[in-house]
Amino acid sequence: MTKIDIISGFLGAGKTTLIKKLIKEAYGNEKLVLIENEFGEIGIDGSFLQDAGVEIKEMNSGCICCSLVGDFSEALIKVMEQFQPQRILIEPSGVGKLSDVIKAVKNVADTRFVLNSASVVVDGKKAGIYMKNFGEFFNNQVEYAQTIIVSRTQLMRQEQIEQVVHALQEKNPNASIITTPWDALSAAQIINVMEQNHLSDELMKEMDVCPHCHHHHERDQHCDHTHTHGNDSHHHHHHADDVFTSWGIETARLFTKDKISACLQKLSNQNVYGIILRAKGMLRSEDGWLCFDYVPEEFDIRSGQAETIGKLCVIGSSLHEQALEELFGLK
Repeated sequence: MTKIDIISGFLGAGKTTLIKKLIKEAYGNEKLVLIENEFGEIGIDGSFLQDAGVEIKEMNSGCICCSLVGDFSEALIKVMEQFQPQRILIEPSGVGKLSDVIKAVKNVADTRFVLNSASVVVDGKKAGIYMKNFGEFFNNQVEYAQTIIVSRTQLMRQEQIEQVVHALQEKNPNASIITTPWDALSAAQIINVMEQNHLSDELMKEMDVCPHCHHHHERDQHCDHTHTHGNDSHHHHHHADDVFTSWGIETARLFTKDKISACLQKLSNQNVYGIILRAKGMLRSEDGWLCFDYVPEEFDIRSGQAETIGKLCVIGSSLHEQALEELFGLK
């Protein structure tokens, strides 16, 4: 029986970092496949994980509801036939709804799979902001998770951690919550918590697929049906494409670390660039390759492995693409 583990999380929460830790410390001896759903046109994270020996199937198709409900069943079966894995890790798009991913897995008519766990990684420093401004997507991931794994707690004060835990428990009182910094925990400890809470029968009843959403929507179509969740009697179901946009580009241009740093520092100017929630990329420099990650108020630039061409991707709301091109010197 192939175990399926879903590791979700809003943009920049640290899903890829957690997956790397689990693979390195715990899953390395298993035949494992990672299925990744990227929001945007250019896949970035897959390249970060290839050196871990993981087979990657990227699906750069935008809205996770459409792509997973439509194409995901076929993708899972193909992965099973090609690789016969012991475990499949699913890393959904940061702007996807965990409920949609769980439904998609449950709808695969194949007895060779079992949904083993469904977890969410939450950036403890930004949970409150995202809960307020992007609640339909962020809260859905929290509400449907068996386990909530809080990241960046090493950068938070104790009272801040307690406030975040209280807010998360209000959304999902049944989930296990991990707040200890990951460096202090083994992968086995994290996995033990992820697997100890099986999806409840009550939650599974809520996973019944909306009868209007079995078909595949094109990117310019909308699902305007009312979905019920918990005490929300009239919950409007938006696609990620309705709320978020992405801008991505491939480039052979050379960058310096200082140039990338200067660009990332300016991304917080919403009037000029739009609301930037996540940026990531791999760009060539004279001395090699530089990888970067950006979330609001913080970013990281580090050395990386050679790529076929430089790539960068920005995700957010109301993006000003021309201004972004000019910022990175690509216009």
